[in-house]
Amino acid sequence: MKKFLVLGVLFVLPLVAYLFFASGVHNFAKLPVLNTNVGNVEGFESLTSEEITFKDKITVLGFLGKDIFNKQGNAFNLNQKIYKKNHGFQDFQFVMVLPFGSEKAAKELLEELDNIADVSGWKFIFGTSESINALFDSLQTQHKLDERLATNYVYIIDKNQSLRGRDGTLKENESKVYGYDASSVADLANVMNDDVKVILAEYRLALKKYKADRKVK
Repeated sequence: MKKFLVLGVLFVLPLVAYLFFASGVHNFAKLPVLNTNVGNVEGFESLTSEEITFKDKITVLGFLGKDIFNKQGNAFNLNQKIYKKNHGFQDFQFVMVLPFGSEKAAKELLEELDNIADVSGWKFIFGTSESINALFDSLQTQHKLDERLATNYVYIIDKNQSLRGRDGTLKENESKVYGYDASSVADLANVMNDDVKVILAEYRLALKKYKADRKVK
């Protein structure tokens, strides 16, 4: 009887492991790099006067535009579906881009979000229309900013300041994904959530390897 139990465990464990690793869209592979030349945000001013950078951060980048309250629902969707699940990751941040003059509205939105979760990972930055357009254009996506300098799409920028997404090779008949529609709960829950998991797992594994290599030395 014990022999059969042991054999059963030996069979079940690999099956559980397979199901776990097969459950993600990308099987925990690296999230593809779509563009290595994303612009920087050093020329923008932050709501808290702290220096905001993409360097050594995993960033969800959004453009809320002149009328921030038109995109307030997007911010709440992101906060609920993506941010709350992952804000414990030390180098994970949300950077929302707005034109000068939107500071008061941004502060009010931040206070609203703070009622739901710790918002220390939310960063609001402000710039001229020229600097906002230049940053957006550097993403090299098929999307466009509207006349209010806003878009429903948000983008994943890695620690090397590269745009991550789906290049059409990870899944059969899958189209490229440059960004994620924050106005769609389904897109955030079914697509972006998986991709964020993948890139965070990638960096967690890299960190573990780094620490293991240091111990060996």
